[in-house]
Amino acid sequence: MLKNIRRILAVLFVGLLTLMLLDFTGTLHGWLGWMAKVQFLPAILALNVGIILFLVVLTLIFGRVYCSVICPLGVFQDLVSWLAGKRKKNRFRHSRAIDWLRYGMLAFFIVALVAGVNAFVALIAPYSAYARMVSALVQPVYIGVNNLLAMWAEHVDSYAFYTFDVWLKSMPVLIVAVMTFIVVAVLAWRGGRTWCNTICPVGTVLGFLSRFSWLKPVIDTSKCNGCGLCERNCKASCINSKEHTIDYSRCVACMDCIDKCKRGAIKYVARVGAPSLNLASMDIDLKVEEGKDGQSSGTSRRAFLATVTAVTATAALKAEEKKVDGGLAEILDKKVPERQTPILPPGALTAKHFAQHCTACQLCVSACPNGVLRPATDFERFMQPELSYERGYCRPECTRCSEVCPAGAIKPITREEKSSVQVGHAVWIRKNCIVLTDDVNCGNCQRHCPTGAIQMVPSDESNPRSRRIPVIDVERCIGCGACENLCPARPYSAIYVEGHLATKTI
Repeated sequence: MLKNIRRILAVLFVGLLTLMLLDFTGTLHGWLGWMAKVQFLPAILALNVGIILFLVVLTLIFGRVYCSVICPLGVFQDLVSWLAGKRKKNRFRHSRAIDWLRYGMLAFFIVALVAGVNAFVALIAPYSAYARMVSALVQPVYIGVNNLLAMWAEHVDSYAFYTFDVWLKSMPVLIVAVMTFIVVAVLAWRGGRTWCNTICPVGTVLGFLSRFSWLKPVIDTSKCNGCGLCERNCKASCINSKEHTIDYSRCVACMDCIDKCKRGAIKYVARVGAPSLNLASMDIDLKVEEGKDGQSSGTSRRAFLATVTAVTATAALKAEEKKVDGGLAEILDKKVPERQTPILPPGALTAKHFAQHCTACQLCVSACPNGVLRPATDFERFMQPELSYERGYCRPECTRCSEVCPAGAIKPITREEKSSVQVGHAVWIRKNCIVLTDDVNCGNCQRHCPTGAIQMVPSDESNPRSRRIPVIDVERCIGCGACENLCPARPYSAIYVEGHLATKTI
């Protein structure tokens, strides 16, 4: 029954979380956004003390249920392992913990956070890795099915669905998502929870806590006949049936061992005081486990506190294409201008704060209704979102990205605040403007500027009747990109937005 309860909760939680990640309408984020915020690393980076304490207490009581119910990458591995088990049953066996790799990856992870090597942090963070796979690999299919339904609905005069553009936001992110999927799936197919217990830093941190959890699966040696079914069905490879020991730092509380034991020799009970268990044997098993780790319980506690302190301290430091000619002539795609400073999402405080807190989960990119957020490709900000205005512009009334960010990289802002948040300023490129190159009147940038920061003045100061060109009031410009997106010049706009290192309210 415990296994079935765990499975139902895991499927329900991760299923709803996946739907939230796939949602491009913004409908589900208001209801399910908390599911992203209860993920361990986003909660640490956002300094969400309530959620951190909840996850710590949850682990100290029940063990690593976070890894088997709440973590989407963990549940994904369970799914792959379950499919592999259909081909070959009883395929696992006990293996010793690779402590040097586990703690080495955790140390490297912390160092990467301190040093600002965000590409490495984003690669192995479990929630971010899963969110990228969903965004890059599943969402295009999801939107494609939606578009087919929209076409069908149009034929029956229904407006239940509407079409949405399917486009490649970043080839490097797609490659990373594919490689992550392959690596995690292969490891789960062959070894169950290998990724969780050798690579994942969250699994290592929670492993410290789970050693001291109140409830644990415990082997009753008076009932065990040494058949080894529990060991051969443990996807964490943490049960040694010969010595009747369980490595609780790797146990993810999946309850598979309890379900497989035919003699009821494994029970999920309190560590001390279980009346039907051989407590002397259990004490010996615990000592054996501690001896293998080469450290006492007190040392483990000190190591755990040091690790959590280091991670927390680190965190504290830390639309559519426009058809300008009515579709009667060939239209060149707009090219991305070479910006000296990337454009931060509204709600990001500074470039440094944003880089230190963003986990590159792509949730804001997927949720952006205007297609202006896309992953960066340079190494320093790899996979972290930035604004670009080839497909649309950042509408002053839209606050979607600030609503969905779980890690505190983009702070929540209201619609009233959004219209006065300056993320950059417009720059006019004289040689690209069609007023001068084609000798025609335009003024598109002025007409569509929501803040009135652009005025048209005569191109020839001595001739008031000459063609008019734009001048920009950089103090009023908020960097929304309406002028850049709607400029008819191709392939480069005659006006583009240069980002700021810090956003400010004007």
